Amino acid sequence: MSGRFLEKAWKRQRQTRDWLVARVLFALLAVLRLFPARKGLEVADRLARWIGPKTPRHRVALENLRLAFPEKDEAAIEDLARRNWGQMGRIAAEYVFLDDIFDFDPSRDSSKGMVEVDGIDLFLQLRDNPKPVIFFTAHLGSFELLPICAATFGLDLTALFRQPNNRYIAREVLSARRTRGGHLVPSKAGAAWALAGTLEGGGNVGMLVDQKFKRGELTTFFGRPCRTNPLLPKLARKFDCDIHPARCVRLPGGRYRLSLEPRLELARDAAGEIDVTASCQQLNDVVERWVREYPEQWMWFHRRWMV
Repeated sequence: MSGRFLEKAWKRQRQTRDWLVARVLFALLAVLRLFPARKGLEVADRLARWIGPKTPRHRVALENLRLAFPEKDEAAIEDLARRNWGQMGRIAAEYVFLDDIFDFDPSRDSSKGMVEVDGIDLFLQLRDNPKPVIFFTAHLGSFELLPICAATFGLDLTALFRQPNNRYIAREVLSARRTRGGHLVPSKAGAAWALAGTLEGGGNVGMLVDQKFKRGELTTFFGRPCRTNPLLPKLARKFDCDIHPARCVRLPGGRYRLSLEPRLELARDAAGEIDVTASCQQLNDVVERWVREYPEQWMWFHRRWMV
């Protein structure tokens, strides 16, 4: 009886904590709405650089950065972690300003707006091609702009995403995403079937591929062992999909560059079938290339390696 009481008390305490955290976050975002987009993002950046290092997650970020960049000294690691928190602040604030940020117009000179797109011709080719496509990206830069961009080019996209652990924040995030093009599939039981149904119907799928997956394929990331979700290569093998890497990074001056890369040829075995493990490693290699180019823009406070 006492065990059940303690369990209920713990759940109630956690729910209360999550509710308070969500209320504080929503209050901060409401204040940011009072600013123009660029100014609001700058404020969020500064706040996150101040708050982030005071949290337990900062220690995780430092540990991960040391593992990824053993050649950097402690001052460089600390600086990179603090700049990373600024980027995380921008991610949160971008939910408020998505409509203001994504001002891309294919008929206009992209240098005049906040967003530029690299790979316009490729977007148009994929739009006119009936073959289903799987786009993949990582928790890098402003990845939330990718489905919006796809919709701009007439590409309907069903995106797999992981909900925040805080259910109050997750509810708000899902509500915001539903209004901005495409469909969403939470990363949980049944998600694979939902994505398979989309591809079978000729639709397109978007996936984040840089998350830890306990039952995944044994691969490496920054030369260290990790587990990678095999869902993407398995879907590609079953539905003969083209695979395209895509990313959106933040540029100086509050601007963004969204890049769609050429088709990634997945590794195949001796029988000509897609090699799932080798393909998972290819995905990691693409993400690592991106992260090395913009290390401050990747989410370092999650545990990715088997350590």
